[in-house]
Amino acid sequence: QVQLVESGGGLVQPGGSLRLSCAASGFTLEDYYTIGWFRQAPGKEREGVSCLRDGSTYYADSVKGRFSISRDNTKNTAYLQMNSLKPEDTAVYYCAAVDFLRALTCMSGGVYDYWGQGTQVTVSS
Repeated sequence: QVQLVESGGGLVQPGGSLRLSCAASGFTLEDYYTIGWFRQAPGKEREGVSCLRDGSTYYADSVKGRFSISRDNTKNTAYLQMNSLKPEDTAVYYCAAVDFLRALTCMSGGVYDYWGQGTQVTVSS
């Protein structure tokens, strides 16, 4: 059974850091898998946060310089390091994966085949 499981969310103060993990099971997270991180805040649409495709990384303008996406294929896991967190980063964060992505962008949720269940990130003092 193909699964992505996120972890690492929680409550953090503004300016703090969190590292989200996305563990894959049922398939091997090879380099030909594009990884995406998305988030959805209450009352808002889901938005692309970051993606990792063919060794290249992409970030939403709102998180550039603060977030970093990475992967460790030996652990079958992808990560999203989030620094200098702001209250507006509060959302449920989802990871997603797709193999042999042909679409022009990896920041659109519609191109992904596999999704995790999400992990809550709350930034508040």
